[in-house]
Amino acid sequence: MSDTAGGSLSLTLSRGIELLEVVCAADSPLSIGEVAQQLGVHRSAAYRLLRTLEAHYLVRRDDAGRIHPAAGLTNLARGVENSLQTVGLPIMTKIADALEMSCFIAVAQGADCFTLMTVEATTSHAVTQHPGTRHHLDRGAPGVALLSGLTAQQRSDIEGLELSDKAQADLEEARQNGYASSFDEVIPGVGSVAVPLMAAGQLPATLAVVYPRQEVDEAHIAATLHQGVDTMLARLGAA
Repeated sequence: MSDTAGGSLSLTLSRGIELLEVVCAADSPLSIGEVAQQLGVHRSAAYRLLRTLEAHYLVRRDDAGRIHPAAGLTNLARGVENSLQTVGLPIMTKIADALEMSCFIAVAQGADCFTLMTVEATTSHAVTQHPGTRHHLDRGAPGVALLSGLTAQQRSDIEGLELSDKAQADLEEARQNGYASSFDEVIPGVGSVAVPLMAAGQLPATLAVVYPRQEVDEAHIAATLHQGVDTMLARLGAA
């Protein structure tokens, strides 16, 4: 197994994780050749990585040989901030149906914002923020809301985080309003409202909704989200 300079990272493991990320992010199942091309490796190297991931049920191939995420991923995802997901699900369901929008929790790791879980409204067809969606913290309402919940020292400790003038202005506005809003920043044609969700023992998080282009009452949405956060924090504290 090869290591990067300094021996701090396993190159083979890194390639395998990259393959998994490529497969999970694809809009449709990929062939082994397409995966190899995206990773920039020879087809035989991609195949060896694929076989290892298949052995752990993290990916599977269909009859045409195209690669899909597999059932083993559910165990991995379930363990991420498990308490937050368990407590959040029924609360998010109520919010999604009340606002007729998809409700989601995103968490911060490093300088990125990751969607942890999403609940769609049962009363209407809503825009969906897929779990695993990743973007930089300085873009979109969820990222800005996350930043607004951190102290100045915590923000300065995030390696690779450099805020543009716009992001800094958005952050100051979010700190004043208690929520962040955005449109057309992460997903084209989609808006979002988000509030900080900072629970002891959990990753910094945000509770948010997404919606298609439409007029909305941001203050009402934010108040609904804050109520959801208060309920989650109370239940987490009682657990």
